[in-house]
Amino acid sequence: MDELNLTTPTLLFSAVSLILLAYTNRFLSYAQLVRTLKEQYLQNHSEITAAQIDNLRKRLYLTRSMQVLGISSLFFCVVAMFLIYIGLHDLSAYIFGLALLLLIASLGISIWEIHISVKALEIHLKDMENK
Repeated sequence: MDELNLTTPTLLFSAVSLILLAYTNRFLSYAQLVRTLKEQYLQNHSEITAAQIDNLRKRLYLTRSMQVLGISSLFFCVVAMFLIYIGLHDLSAYIFGLALLLLIASLGISIWEIHISVKALEIHLKDMENK
């Protein structure tokens, strides 16, 4: 393996930052949706609204996991850069590898969350078809 230098971990900075921005936007839209669904549920205790709330709860927990893993990935990139800076190149390679694995896990959970989001839209479409 070629020796890591300071530019290698910095390549992840922009990617992870954009991913975290997307995760934050997703979280904010869920917060608005929670408020809307609460109003709907208080007005009409329908099964569709209850199903949407259950689905949204799962999506919120997955989004939190995505954010934690993404932030952890960024954290370990910084640690890897520091280790490179002080000359601990072997350890920095392992820490950078950990950062990559955390980013992969975050993206994998994102795929899972998208799958659940599609189910939520299917619930909504079924409700429209029934009316």
